[in-house]
Amino acid sequence: MTNSSDTAQSGPMLAADGTPLKKSLARSLRNQKMRALALIAPLLLFILISFIFPIASMLFRSVENTIVADILPRTVVALDDWNADGGQLPDESVYSAFVSDMVEAIEAKEHTKLGTRLNYEQTGMSSLFRKSGRQIRKLDPESDGPFKEKLIDINAEWGEIKAWSTIKAHSVRLTNGYFLNAVDMRRTPEGIKQQPENKRILVKLFWRTLAMSLIITASCIALGYPVAWILANLPMRTANLLMILVLLPFWTSLLVRTSAWKVMLQQQGVVNDVLVWLGVVADESRLVMINNQFGTIVAMTHILLPFMILPMYSVMTTIPPSYLRAAKSLGATNWTAFRRVYLPQSVPGIGAGSILVFILSIGYYITPEIVGGTKGVFISNRIAYHISYSLNWGLAAALGTILLVAVLILYWAYDKIVGIDNVKLG
Repeated sequence: MTNSSDTAQSGPMLAADGTPLKKSLARSLRNQKMRALALIAPLLLFILISFIFPIASMLFRSVENTIVADILPRTVVALDDWNADGGQLPDESVYSAFVSDMVEAIEAKEHTKLGTRLNYEQTGMSSLFRKSGRQIRKLDPESDGPFKEKLIDINAEWGEIKAWSTIKAHSVRLTNGYFLNAVDMRRTPEGIKQQPENKRILVKLFWRTLAMSLIITASCIALGYPVAWILANLPMRTANLLMILVLLPFWTSLLVRTSAWKVMLQQQGVVNDVLVWLGVVADESRLVMINNQFGTIVAMTHILLPFMILPMYSVMTTIPPSYLRAAKSLGATNWTAFRRVYLPQSVPGIGAGSILVFILSIGYYITPEIVGGTKGVFISNRIAYHISYSLNWGLAAALGTILLVAVLILYWAYDKIVGIDNVKLG
């Protein structure tokens, strides 16, 4: 006969409130996760709003192309049966559909937006739509046809294949045209072609941005390593006082620091005056150090140098000085002890500083804009131009996407070569 204690032991274990222990533990764990989620929810929301959504919007804008299809829906359908390679103008149905679409677009004041979009691909389309709109608005799509000769009389360019082929080529809702433009190519009715020679500047800007960012990173390493080493090996009180000098630029406006370099590097500036006074250069042969790549490298190296020193310093403070003394006691010279003992242990700080400086420099645009002129600007300056002035947001988004992918590829390559796990901030 089974006693009551055996029955109790064979049944499920219960919590203090009488619920099964397994269920009670699961509920407790779920409540802990919900509390943790509630604590980090504001941060997640901030990241989504300020980081994820803008990047997703940029990626979409780089391929989005609904303007032509939305404003000229009838024309786009009518052009499907027309082949630009045949050398013949579209038939009357296309012209009739175009007038119907344009009358509605003019009433909605959207025809200029359409012209601006097509002008990115073919110069002159903006003025064509703007000038033709004044006359097309007087036409009645129901009773004033046929429209082919009337449109050609309004503007002779409607009698050219170029205008219609441009509309057809860029009527798709998702396009690779912006990415093609970003690499100095273009989408045409005949296929993908290179941009004219005078418009091939973006690939050159990409290579310039990459090369100058690497030079700036190397300059920061060369200048920052000795400073970090001195700070790490001085007494703590002295190191803290000198660290104030490293951090001092953070207390000054970026615009002020950049403008100061513009004043110092110009031909009548402080640097040239000192060189002339020392007799290094003649007064009539003052150096040109502004509005070029040299000015950009100097100014950005000064601005980004603290971001290199701080990771190096934090890593170097963890390296015991006794390691170098031990190496010297075993017969190593100062250079050998540094190269084989100290430098390998400081590599994580160099790696952290290099990633930080390189990623910051590749996206800079204020400093190159002020001191770089036409020869020292980065691709980021072109992105800012298309966002603020030309309003070609699709091309700006494509350029930004390519820049983002390039940084991710370089980050991946760095991880494979050095190992991101070896990067330390202290």
